[in-house]
Amino acid sequence: MKILVGLSGGVDSSMAAYMLKKAGHEVYGATMSIWDKNAFMKSVAGKDACFSPHEEKDIEEAKKLCARLDIPYYVFDCTEQYRKLVLENFKSEYLAGRTPNPCVICNSTIKFAALPETARKEGLVFDKFATGHYARVEFDEQTGRYQLKAALHNQKDQSYFLYRLSQEQLSKIMMPLGEYKKEEIRQMAREAGLEVHDKPDSQDFYSGDINDILQADPKPGNFVDTQGHVLGKHNGIWHYTVGQRKGLGISAEQPLYVLSLRPDTNEVVLGFLDESMKEALIAKDMVWSGIAAPQKSLKCKAKIRSAQPATPVEVIPLADGKVRVKFENLQKAIAPGQSVVLYDNDLVLGGGFIESAE
Repeated sequence: MKILVGLSGGVDSSMAAYMLKKAGHEVYGATMSIWDKNAFMKSVAGKDACFSPHEEKDIEEAKKLCARLDIPYYVFDCTEQYRKLVLENFKSEYLAGRTPNPCVICNSTIKFAALPETARKEGLVFDKFATGHYARVEFDEQTGRYQLKAALHNQKDQSYFLYRLSQEQLSKIMMPLGEYKKEEIRQMAREAGLEVHDKPDSQDFYSGDINDILQADPKPGNFVDTQGHVLGKHNGIWHYTVGQRKGLGISAEQPLYVLSLRPDTNEVVLGFLDESMKEALIAKDMVWSGIAAPQKSLKCKAKIRSAQPATPVEVIPLADGKVRVKFENLQKAIAPGQSVVLYDNDLVLGGGFIESAE
């Protein structure tokens, strides 16, 4: 089988290519270039990030790997697509008082869309596109659907970031690391003599100052409590996220948390921990992967953060394709703009963007 592997220069994607080549497949390596060299950045972003001015070093490491494995290597320019689909979304969401997850957008529109599509336009012919993500894809004969499943070992599961992949995308991808632990992959890379076996993981999509991307002028406003009393001043709501506790600069009898952001009045609402606890959320722009869109309420589990354990919920379909997700236990800091992902054991049922908490 001819397989194109998306390479980031890290140990996970390198091992995906190594394992597939060892299994006898005809493997090609490809890296998407997304750093805009003409972008105006005030700070210097660290290396351990996906969006970084140091991507040339990652490309060099990926190139070395492909030479070692004796497979062809390509670099495809996805800068413009990344700017339009990921960075502009990131900026507009933050300025609107929401907290986006750029990795979710990038996976569905760039890594699993723009990259393989660009490769095909450049004349590459391949059967599958593979990555080093920790998740699994299976085909269910009974439902006729491709199913995205959590990694076998939850410590490194990345299914939360992949829930927006379509049936067409799922039908064309492979994730050979889904049944392994991260330490097993590092050990296998070490035994295979891969130089990247101890390379640190990327910690975020961008490690520089967020204002490098937002490029927004200061917009002074008020910190207020839930009754509207002014508690202090801020320089822009985009500096804060729901649930944030540190860096507020406001003293109180108990620790204060960001409860909500009000772009219309340019206010950051603060309150105590108990005020941040919510029982439900409304989600929009739903993508149903493991099942068809439900017509009646269903019980399953949900995550509103990638690292948290899935928690029991009831999902109630609403008008316009939205859903109300009611939690069995109160949840802290449900942030509009983030994703809620629904699970049935290890099967990803679907997910969507959080519109509001209640």
